[in-house]
Amino acid sequence: MSAPEVLTMLNKTELQSDPDSSVQVVVPLAPSSAGRVSGKAWKHQRAATVRSYIPEGVKTKKWEDRMEKTKKTKAIKKLQDELREEKQAEITRRKEVTLERRKAAEERKRLEEEKAKMGAKKAARLRRKAGRTKKINH
Repeated sequence: MSAPEVLTMLNKTELQSDPDSSVQVVVPLAPSSAGRVSGKAWKHQRAATVRSYIPEGVKTKKWEDRMEKTKKTKAIKKLQDELREEKQAEITRRKEVTLERRKAAEERKRLEEEKAKMGAKKAARLRRKAGRTKKINH
């Protein structure tokens, strides 16, 4: 005999006998979703973990919306990079122009000094040609 059949027989016999009889009634356990219940009061039914650290946008928004937002942020970053590169290129160009001007000024100065030196040599040559010596000139 199976357990449910025994329980139904005992319940029938108790109903037929008087209430003061020594027959004990066996009450079946209530079926649960998991089958057997532990009976421990502190053991609660387990549920899916709620991960509260996940941002609300990830929990609720659709994938397409999130991808659209990602595309917008990427486009903004790309534009910022381009502007930054243009600014840097302008700064570099100005530096190069200044450097070229300095080089040109240095070259002019060097040429003037060389010219003055050559002029002094030519003047000394002309004085020597005229028959004057260094002692007389100085």
